[in-house]
Amino acid sequence: MLLDSSFSTRQFASTRPVDYLRRTVRPIGVYALRGLASDGKRLLALDTVRGYVVEIDCGSDNTAVVNSLKVKDFQDAAGLALTDDRLWFTQKNDVYWCSLTDFEPQHFVSLPYDANGVAVWQSTVYVTCQRAGYLMIFDRKTARQITKFPLPGVGAENITVRDEELWLCDDEERTVYCLDRATGEVQFSVLTPYDKPSALSFHPHPQTGEPILYVAYAGEEMYIRDNPNDAESPQELAVRDRTFIHPLHFCYYPDRNFALSNGYLVEMAYVEELSPLEEVTLTNLEWRIAMPATTDRQKVLSVEPVGMPFTEEIENGQHVAVFRFDRLAANEGRIFGWKALLEVRGIKYQVTPRQVEKSQPLSQELADRYLVDDDDLAMDTPMIQQAAREAIGSETNLLRKTLKIRNYVYDRMSYGIKPHIDTPDVALERGVGSCGEYVGVLLALARLNGIACRTVGRYKCPPDPDKRNVSLEPDFNHVWVEFYIPGFGWLPMESNVDDVNEGGPYPTRFFMGLPWYHAEIAKGITFEWITAADLPDNVSIGDLSLNHVRFTILEELPPPEKND
Repeated sequence: MLLDSSFSTRQFASTRPVDYLRRTVRPIGVYALRGLASDGKRLLALDTVRGYVVEIDCGSDNTAVVNSLKVKDFQDAAGLALTDDRLWFTQKNDVYWCSLTDFEPQHFVSLPYDANGVAVWQSTVYVTCQRAGYLMIFDRKTARQITKFPLPGVGAENITVRDEELWLCDDEERTVYCLDRATGEVQFSVLTPYDKPSALSFHPHPQTGEPILYVAYAGEEMYIRDNPNDAESPQELAVRDRTFIHPLHFCYYPDRNFALSNGYLVEMAYVEELSPLEEVTLTNLEWRIAMPATTDRQKVLSVEPVGMPFTEEIENGQHVAVFRFDRLAANEGRIFGWKALLEVRGIKYQVTPRQVEKSQPLSQELADRYLVDDDDLAMDTPMIQQAAREAIGSETNLLRKTLKIRNYVYDRMSYGIKPHIDTPDVALERGVGSCGEYVGVLLALARLNGIACRTVGRYKCPPDPDKRNVSLEPDFNHVWVEFYIPGFGWLPMESNVDDVNEGGPYPTRFFMGLPWYHAEIAKGITFEWITAADLPDNVSIGDLSLNHVRFTILEELPPPEKND
């Protein structure tokens, strides 16, 4: 079938409204974007692999190379700033600028180490350098260094400037920081919905004119590809570049000390399938499963039963589904659980050591509950008590103590999946542990140092928001920690550092922060437990059933608002 030659692709596209605030921009023919810049009319991006500087249509992905005769000069370049018809970029140790007519690089300054990002504001040039650990500030006319600010993260950071604010993205921290341009102090930070953020720029919404913070991402992904040359194994695992641009939502609540970022409407199901390993008959069985909690970053819109009805109870402030069986027969087949509809967002708390210096003492109620060994934490063993002392040294600030304990545990343990959870003394001596064993060590060391902590879990949604409306099943459960600061409340802390290089420096992205894909359930209570008058001591939930966990990402949420 031939289309009418008068039919316009652009006209066809315009009949479908574009949601610029939630649309992923996928420029055509690029490999790794490490620079973004806008002059208010067009959005430019830099592909470090090909050396392309491309102009991008955020509504259609249309891509045009604007430096077609100078692409070699821009290979391995990063950063991008556009001001006064000049384009600025970095390349290895050097910072360059060029005109938008000939794209001939002009040298501006050289650094001792690789430069990562560049931004220009009036007479000032800002350059980030991961290896130096500083944001360096130069006079635009003389190239003389004026001052420098410490970088807030540990990865390679790109930068843009807006009025009195500096905005930085960090590829290891999975974070965007808003800094005061005059002092370099972090005003707040937000977690990005994807990993490996590589560039950022504000660009106006084409209809409303409101600024959209676009963030580019550059990394690699595994995929299965056809291999017609191998008849026995016609498919093989391969790696390819993955790069795109997506709007970053942010809303800072200074009175509540946190900022929210992109979120998703997610359906989560937790279902048990009876599959007894041995014949067990139980009477008056009560099977309790904790349900998702409503928090600063997570809203529970609905929970419905799966397989059979339940009654709802409250356990220490947490909602629990209770399934009751008058009689559970040997080898009986059942499926039961719950399905929840959740709104989940990234959250990052902004609390500084200075703010907690004069915090009130921990209440006796919290101390009695969260400073005790209530879960085989081995807090009375010499090894754990010595580790608790070594972890904090002479530190007295509660926030710094917590971070030192986290880093101490990260230094001494490597991540590894195990079929069962050992006590903290055994796990610490072995030096390898699962997230549950990391949590045990963190709880023990924190509680011995007077820091109230509790376990949170239980699952993470597979973290790829591009996979919409398909069933996603996590391979493992997951638990992490919340610690309490009087006057500020409970703050999250990831349990283990399984996705970055060991030995540090460790990112603080998930210290006082959670990405959108964590499902908060069972804060300080057992996730699932059973009771029956005739329950044998040697029979556990794992002996009776198999669990099925399923996530479905339905859609991206609109940007958060102040009244959320």
